[in-house]
Amino acid sequence: MTEAPADGERTLLVVHHTPSPSTRELLEAVLAGARDPDIVGVRVRTVPALGATVPDVLAADGYVFGTTANFGYMSGALKHFFDTVYYPCLDAVAGRPYGLWVHGNNDTAGAVASVRKLVTGLALAQVTEDLEITGPIDAKVRERCYELGATVAVSVSEEC
Repeated sequence: MTEAPADGERTLLVVHHTPSPSTRELLEAVLAGARDPDIVGVRVRTVPALGATVPDVLAADGYVFGTTANFGYMSGALKHFFDTVYYPCLDAVAGRPYGLWVHGNNDTAGAVASVRKLVTGLALAQVTEDLEITGPIDAKVRERCYELGATVAVSVSEEC
């Protein structure tokens, strides 16, 4: 069941597939940015892609999607999420802000393109560049993830 936010509080939903230590590290950096103490009025909810539901999406004011790149595509878990929520949420979420991060061993282009098609169909508003990450995670990558989370959270807070 989706918990209602406090009065005046907006919700940022972080939907992710993070099967490895490196992808969990990216998620933690995104969440740290989204929960920056200077950003007020935003409740951050994080839900694994296989557990996110239509009510979760409809109750949120913005989104961050995180996935691995698998065989030139987004993870099966994130694809399942979009398959589940796409038609029930079509039109209802138009214009809401989103951000995306993708981690792959050597290529993320196909995964990014596949997510872009779906968020374009949902008419979500991209508020930051897609974050495409290959190779090991370092301080610069963690900083970029932090910035992605913070940017989307600020966009959600400004949608009031």
